[in-house]
Amino acid sequence: MDAGIWRGLFTVFMFVAFVLIFFWAWSSRRKSEFEEMAGLPLENDEFVSVEGKTAGKLPQGEDES
Repeated sequence: MDAGIWRGLFTVFMFVAFVLIFFWAWSSRRKSEFEEMAGLPLENDEFVSVEGKTAGKLPQGEDES
């Protein structure tokens, strides 16, 4: 097999991989997960505790424990 055949097989493989990823991403089973991820930038940040101290402000109505 020469290099042209390998390049052709690689091209076909990459095209099939692209089509499979496309259908995986646009499947109706993934829609709810993608909608949830799309809203993440608009949600309030969760505060991370570093060495027992809260980084940032606490949301209103919550006490530091």
